[in-house]
Amino acid sequence: MFGRKKTLNEELAPPVEQDSARPGAKNRPTPKRREQEALNKRPLIVTDRKAARSSDKAVRREQMAKQRAGMMAGDEKFLPVRDKGPRRRFIRDTVDARWNIGEFMLPVMLIVLLLSFVRASWALMAVFVLVYGLILVAIIDALLMWRRTRTKVESRFGQAEKGDAWYAIMRAFQMRRTRMPKPQVARGDHPA
Repeated sequence: MFGRKKTLNEELAPPVEQDSARPGAKNRPTPKRREQEALNKRPLIVTDRKAARSSDKAVRREQMAKQRAGMMAGDEKFLPVRDKGPRRRFIRDTVDARWNIGEFMLPVMLIVLLLSFVRASWALMAVFVLVYGLILVAIIDALLMWRRTRTKVESRFGQAEKGDAWYAIMRAFQMRRTRMPKPQVARGDHPA
């Protein structure tokens, strides 16, 4: 209706290929600004809250799994603040390189719990000796371990910080398999 009519030459001419790919060219029409802005718009309040909650939960679960894997591997950026730094890594490696009596406390306490059900005098005496004897020996072992570790820490990093002793002793009382971050050295493989 509006516009010019094609001439006979234009009608008979072969169609020009407009979709031919030229090297270095964009080879597509420029999108309208209105269309691009419409693609980037998202509502501030989601209408489907159940789907939003499940997607948030999935993202959070993925981040937590990534953080846990990094922490298990001992990656510095995923460690909590209390475990970060070369000083704490050295203390962890020193504690993990030795056998600690404190790490046997939980299995022995399970045996003590079973023995406490036996109402014989020898069982009660064994419970008493096992509990208090093991606690005393474990505390002495942990203190001796910290004295040796402190001299290594002070020779390597300077003055020991306030929480280093507690950090080393609490790690020594955990069973090796349950320590977080996981031990990075084998037993007997003391850090230089």
